[in-house]
Amino acid sequence: MAGERQARVADRIRVVLAERLEKGLRDPRLGFVTITDVRVTGDLQHASVFYTVMGDEAHRNDTAAALKSATGMLRSEVGKNLNTRLTPSLEFILDAIPENADHISALLREARERDESVAGLAASATYAGEADPYVKPREDDALDEDEDDDADADAEEEDDRA
Repeated sequence: MAGERQARVADRIRVVLAERLEKGLRDPRLGFVTITDVRVTGDLQHASVFYTVMGDEAHRNDTAAALKSATGMLRSEVGKNLNTRLTPSLEFILDAIPENADHISALLREARERDESVAGLAASATYAGEADPYVKPREDDALDEDEDDDADADAEEEDDRA
């Protein structure tokens, strides 16, 4: 039950903050911010807000400073739009999802290149021993068995005549 309420409150905080940031703050340091996730503690006293910023490291640092200075104003905005007795404190955390995604895509690209090189080596590879290592009856043995069967049939026919 408490988990559902935490999820509802976290979702509402995410929406309120996203709408407020969409309207804009009067801080020129604020970059293009996307709220990716909000996690609220069980007692609804603290909210961790995860965000991403488009741009380089300088944009990220400037946006972090802008959000830190606007935390009080954003908390009061959340308090106005959230129907709880207490307004949770806000902590803004830079989300590492884009960096992790870039790292994973680089690893996948490297694995794909290695697979292609292994496939190229496998296409030109030859067997170390025989191509088909399984033992099969030799053709000479098969012919000898057929001749033995014919000789046995001839002997039976002679016995039947006698």
